[in-house]
Amino acid sequence: MKKIGMTVLIAMVGGLLAIGGYKLFENKQVENMSFEEKQEVYFANNPLKINSSTGNPDFTQASAAVSPAVVHIVTTYEAKSRQRMQSSPFGDMFEEFFGVPRGRGQSQPSRASGSGVIISTDGYIVTNNHVVEGADKIEVKLTDKRVLEAKLIGRDPNTDLALLKVSSSKSLPIVKLGDSDDVNIGEWVLAVGYPLGLESTVTAGIVSAKGRSLNLLGQDDLRRQYQENPNEMPVNAAIESFIQTDAVINRGNSGGALVNANGELIGINSAIASPSGYYAGYGFAIPVNLVKKIANDFKEFGEVKRGYVGITFVELNTEVAKELEVSEFNGLYVRDVVEGGGADKAGIKADDIVTHIDGKLITSSSVLQERVGRLRPGDKIELEYLREGKKRKATITLQEITNAETADTAESSKSATQLYNSLGAGFKELTAAQKKELGVDAGVVVTSIRQGGLFAKYGVPKGLVITSINGTAVSNIDQIGQALSKNANVITIKGITPDGGMATLTFPTE
Repeated sequence: MKKIGMTVLIAMVGGLLAIGGYKLFENKQVENMSFEEKQEVYFANNPLKINSSTGNPDFTQASAAVSPAVVHIVTTYEAKSRQRMQSSPFGDMFEEFFGVPRGRGQSQPSRASGSGVIISTDGYIVTNNHVVEGADKIEVKLTDKRVLEAKLIGRDPNTDLALLKVSSSKSLPIVKLGDSDDVNIGEWVLAVGYPLGLESTVTAGIVSAKGRSLNLLGQDDLRRQYQENPNEMPVNAAIESFIQTDAVINRGNSGGALVNANGELIGINSAIASPSGYYAGYGFAIPVNLVKKIANDFKEFGEVKRGYVGITFVELNTEVAKELEVSEFNGLYVRDVVEGGGADKAGIKADDIVTHIDGKLITSSSVLQERVGRLRPGDKIELEYLREGKKRKATITLQEITNAETADTAESSKSATQLYNSLGAGFKELTAAQKKELGVDAGVVVTSIRQGGLFAKYGVPKGLVITSINGTAVSNIDQIGQALSKNANVITIKGITPDGGMATLTFPTE
């Protein structure tokens, strides 16, 4: 009997060790998964039990499933930073659209708020870039009344998305990621967030349209700038392809969830169309398929990995078609092809008209930009295009570099990237209108400064409009890197201060 008992005991201990070892391995595997893979594991063990109605709509189950994972984000801006932001070219816009309190010259820290969506049980939260941009402190309030301080993992002005991370002693509720490609015009949706300082609020409506571009991120200004001077078209153009809904969205909803009747996240609420700043009929959300890509990039690389087709183009409509003397009203007219880029290697030429991407009709530039925005360098797309009235197809490999570079410049680009990261700052491109107002031909505005970076160390102010670095004019992030590479030891910045004065700053890179 003793031998039998000992055998049973050894078997039990062995089994427990095996299970424990597997769990450690499983946890390590989960850490390295993408957000979609993590969710597949989670919802395989915790399936959503929602019966959506095709008759009289009943959203009680979807609301109950989603609301705990939509959080209230409160940001704090120190008095000094706040004054600088108010003096910047973007101060008024920030106040009008993003809910920052008014009151110029105030000495007390100011606060603003928005919403966010938990997408991973270990505390990753998606929100809008404009909700957290420039904040000195970010707090997340959960529906169970806990308040957690959030770390900014990354933010991307080109998509108006940001990724935060909070630490919690227990697993957090999450919203299930859906598929924005499956969203249909006319289907019921819910908007969940914290509007106008209220607690968690759910509203319902339908999808009114897809692929909307509103020029909130300056896209129309970029198009006009390119038409005026094709050689000055910035490569880091904004991506706007919003889902439009008539679910009520107000200030404070930014960064919150747009979900379908099954409780699946289909978009991140970002903006409203309103002359007053309050709800006037339509809200707009960033498609979740783009959100997934940006969030995974931040988690995996710490930055957004963008692939480029390697073309500059003009969106066709009746007026543009008449001006260019072409018969097509839909698609993108290729102005120029970047030498050595993906399109060039695939045989695309100037004057071609791109009509489809991966079999989908291109009705506006946002269709191409949103699709490419989900991909990374090395991924492939198939373009259909017209050349002299004949249909053609080309498979294009997206590239990370948008212009041909020699081995020497590629090597210096690595050093430039390191220098750029050491600045500890965020930047936003000036629109053509802002350049005209300031009387400059180039410029980027410093939108945020992180502690520990060179800008913080040497007192570079937020709101400074930088016109040149190391003697080279800069209008976008790529040009900043190129300018930094010209002198790896010293940085000389020229620009316009928030109060309108001219400034020249010189400091070492170490």
